[in-house]
Amino acid sequence: MTIDLRSDTVTKPSKGMLEAMLKADVGDDVYKEDPTVNALEERVADMFGKPQALFFPSGSMANQAAIKLHTRPGEQLICDKYAHVFNYEGGGASFNSGVSCKLIDGTRGMFTADQVKQSINPPDFYHSPFTRLVAVENTTNKGGGACWDIEEIKRIKNVCTLNKLGFHLDGARLWNALVAKNEKPKQYGDLFETISVCFSKGLGSPIGSILTGDEALMEGAIRVRKIFGGGMRQVGYLAAAALYALDHNVERLLEDHQKAAELADVLQQLPFIKTVEPTETNIIIFELVPELSEIEFCDKLDKAGIKIISMGSNKLRMVTHLDYTDEMHAHLMKILGSLYF
Repeated sequence: MTIDLRSDTVTKPSKGMLEAMLKADVGDDVYKEDPTVNALEERVADMFGKPQALFFPSGSMANQAAIKLHTRPGEQLICDKYAHVFNYEGGGASFNSGVSCKLIDGTRGMFTADQVKQSINPPDFYHSPFTRLVAVENTTNKGGGACWDIEEIKRIKNVCTLNKLGFHLDGARLWNALVAKNEKPKQYGDLFETISVCFSKGLGSPIGSILTGDEALMEGAIRVRKIFGGGMRQVGYLAAAALYALDHNVERLLEDHQKAAELADVLQQLPFIKTVEPTETNIIIFELVPELSEIEFCDKLDKAGIKIISMGSNKLRMVTHLDYTDEMHAHLMKILGSLYF
């Protein structure tokens, strides 16, 4: 038995999802003639209370398009030091948009409105970049799937409004936060000008993200997507997978969260685990004691057929997902409980 917990991106389409994909009504989406893509975009836009949405092949491209739409070269965006747009998108903010990042030293990928205030460059001080955009990631990847307090997001929104800053949400795992916190998409649509959401993580689709947002920004989105090479043709087959995921795979995220919490409990009891981050959703990040290397730990798990990922600095990550079955969970819990070094 192989158990792959490196990410929730490793899932494969279920039989039901594949059937939905095969039956999809498709057209040329570059001409905006794919009815299934159009239906998905309309549905997501309506969920968030936004006028428009656009399908992208990846969450990174959707985020990078949002940054491009909000900024001009030479400007600066504010984000956490753990932010995906800074750490895991290949330097795209500088390469694609010519902007720099002002990093906030937050807590588990989350920061406060006061920290945003302190990070804004004086607009009349021409020696520093012009601050243009604030980007939030919910849930936080490097922060261990942490969920933001929506009241703090509201306070940050007020800071953005007062200082005429754009506000973008990297919602790659927002579905997890919505389920964990019992929140609604429109609560986020009311706060952010642009929002990206992903279907190929916890929702189990093979490919796809959507960028939704306010009309003034989204008018330019299809042009930016074209420039980035993201225009696709009969992409309704992938949109059908995303629609199926919205119908069948959102509420079940709670199962992933529960399994992650149980794994975290077992890890906390092991003598060679130094710390385990609070586990709110489907990501478990833990740190080994200094005497044990992450290479040695991963090698032992790999020999047992278990794949996890290193985060560096002796930190490791497990991510539960819909292909991680109850049988796998019971097996892994038993293996973790019997580990020794």
